[in-house]
Amino acid sequence: MLTNIGIPGLVLILVIALIIFGPKKLPELGKAVGQTLREFKSSTRELTNDVMEEFEDEKPKSKSKKQV
Repeated sequence: MLTNIGIPGLVLILVIALIIFGPKKLPELGKAVGQTLREFKSSTRELTNDVMEEFEDEKPKSKSKKQV
């Protein structure tokens, strides 16, 4: 969806954001968006690690059941 925006589309979005929020609020808004994305990425990474740990814990149990 976002891959078809291109440079003119990004410039248009930035100009509209500048008009709506003003030059003083725009850096604060960008900082908030960056923090949100950082937290989302961190949470996603933690969830992925938890799932992989559970998968690794289950793997030896299933092998031991097959051997018996």
